[in-house]
Amino acid sequence: MNNASYPSLPHDHGQSFEKEVGHCMPPSENFRTLADIYKELGDESRLRIFWLLCHCEECVINISSMVDMSSPAVSHHLRQLKSGGLIESRRRGKEVYYKAADTDKTRLLHSMIESMMEIACPWGKQ
Repeated sequence: MNNASYPSLPHDHGQSFEKEVGHCMPPSENFRTLADIYKELGDESRLRIFWLLCHCEECVINISSMVDMSSPAVSHHLRQLKSGGLIESRRRGKEVYYKAADTDKTRLLHSMIESMMEIACPWGKQ
């Protein structure tokens, strides 16, 4: 929480910013962190790959086939998702397998994506 003191607001609407919201407003760095997470998923292809990897563990070639993209393009998106801590990889022989990281952040993002897809584009109502 940010305990900074806020100046009085230009318009008095009968409530105190500090009293109502200011005492619990997170620091701007927290919002920057969240914006970075949304940027990581701000691409349709990356979002599809992340969603897929929340449901299975796969290699680049199979992911490429599932999302109908070239392997280099998928690898590019995987690097971004991995650098953001959203996915993890493991090597088995010459093959590298990817899956969603087992974190609270990824579980919450996956749940949010599924909920938003159901709200925005219900499959049964197309």
